[in-house]
Amino acid sequence: MSDSGRFPAVAPFAPFRPRRGRAVPLVMAAAALIVCAAVAVGMGRAGGWRLADQLALVGFGAAIGAFLLRYASIRAVPDDDGLTVRNLLVTRRVEWGDIVQVRFPDGAPWASVELDDTEELAVMAIQRVDGEVARSEAHRLAGLVSQHRRNTRG
Repeated sequence: MSDSGRFPAVAPFAPFRPRRGRAVPLVMAAAALIVCAAVAVGMGRAGGWRLADQLALVGFGAAIGAFLLRYASIRAVPDDDGLTVRNLLVTRRVEWGDIVQVRFPDGAPWASVELDDTEELAVMAIQRVDGEVARSEAHRLAGLVSQHRRNTRG
């Protein structure tokens, strides 16, 4: 592939992970917790909030942080038998033989795989915002699918 000179070599079974889509939620998770805790402490001193109010606000910040940490943990992990896709809400395992095609059309926010039962599974680990790296990763995933489909058919 022509991109090989611009990007470092990646092992075929290296996990797929978003680049920008991982850094932003990590920073925002920390910020949410820090801001909510600071406001809770400040309102306790100057605003007359009770302890329960303060704890509720810190809990809200922690909930936002937990959601953003889940977003930061999005990945797709290939191995000899298939692909484990961890998206925002659901983690799903698919065998290589069940994947018909990898899609990453222009304008789509992330790649997807078409399954042999006509279902489509989003692969949020390959995100359009990562530009050329995302296209390269989509090609790597398509290559893995192609290689393993050939091997399973004989």
